[in-house]
Amino acid sequence: MDFSFTADDEVFRAEARAWLREHVGPDPDRRAWERTLGKAGWIGLGWPEGGYGNRTAGLTQQVAWAEEYARSGAPPRSGHIGENLLAPTLVAHGTDAQKARFLPPIAAGDELWCQGYSEPNAGSDLAGVRTAAVREGEGYRISGQKIWTSLAHEADWCFVLARTEVGSRRHHGLTFLLVPMDQPGRIEVRPIRQMTGTSEFNEVFFDGAHARAEHVVGAEGQGWRVAMSLLGFERGVSTLAQQIGFAQELMRVVRTAVRTGAADDPVLRAALVRQWAELRAMRWNALRTLGGSGDAGAPSVSKLLWANWHQRLGELAVLVRGAEASAGPRDWAPEAPYEIDRDQQLFLFSRADTIYGGSDQVQRTIIAERVLGLPREPKGVV
Repeated sequence: MDFSFTADDEVFRAEARAWLREHVGPDPDRRAWERTLGKAGWIGLGWPEGGYGNRTAGLTQQVAWAEEYARSGAPPRSGHIGENLLAPTLVAHGTDAQKARFLPPIAAGDELWCQGYSEPNAGSDLAGVRTAAVREGEGYRISGQKIWTSLAHEADWCFVLARTEVGSRRHHGLTFLLVPMDQPGRIEVRPIRQMTGTSEFNEVFFDGAHARAEHVVGAEGQGWRVAMSLLGFERGVSTLAQQIGFAQELMRVVRTAVRTGAADDPVLRAALVRQWAELRAMRWNALRTLGGSGDAGAPSVSKLLWANWHQRLGELAVLVRGAEASAGPRDWAPEAPYEIDRDQQLFLFSRADTIYGGSDQVQRTIIAERVLGLPREPKGVV
């Protein structure tokens, strides 16, 4: 695919850059920021036209927007799960009524979503779902637990993979449900405090939570097909924006290495050059595979590459600082809040990169079985 930018694309890029320069301020409220993006039509650029309140853009223009967003220092998105995961899934598998109900609020930044996939004792084994949904009247009654649910404490809705066929195993008998989070006494969200002191991830407990029958995406029992389709959308244009952020982090580490004298160490110099070269290779690989289809291994290769690269960068971020990396930005006191600086945040949070979004082991299994044709790995009975 040709990713040379046309004159029209560059005009679009200039418009995006100017808008971001005008609207990105210091530490905005994240929900308010989503509404600001939505009001200007910047949510859902990759969706088809359909009167959902979004502007449409070609693939190169989506890349231009993602890159300018990353370069501008704009805040992390709270709406990316709805925009980049659920919305394309609804476009592919949802009914017209579901699209009309859910896409406009996502485009406006009014409704935020979380993903109810991972469960305790299942790790990255998505087919190990035990959360049950029982048909009851005009809907489903859901009981079970999800874990590592990003931004569940902020979300209005959750798309939940649940088992609707009693006695079913693995990927059979699963259903993809859209569940409102505002159900006091039926849904409990418990933030998980991480090494970084923050709590982006959560445990979510469903105790008789209700989902309406018309909020089944696909059909009952077809949840695995819908869930796999959604995972295919997880690594698209946003990968390039992620790499812009990686480049900024890398250059910060390089500047620190020069400041501390670590850049004179031949081992560290070689490691920094390797990081730079691998980041360039990841970018060209992302451009090569972007918009393509039929390569079962491409998403897994991408995840393996960036997760391990970013984890190594976190290690370098503290190595080039030496002993000073072990001290926090302020003197510690029992009554003071837990606080770390950017390099320490990078080091600690990147430990999870090879786990969330499908662990390295799961990605390698996918490549082994679906690309190389190796024998399937034995699975335990759920």
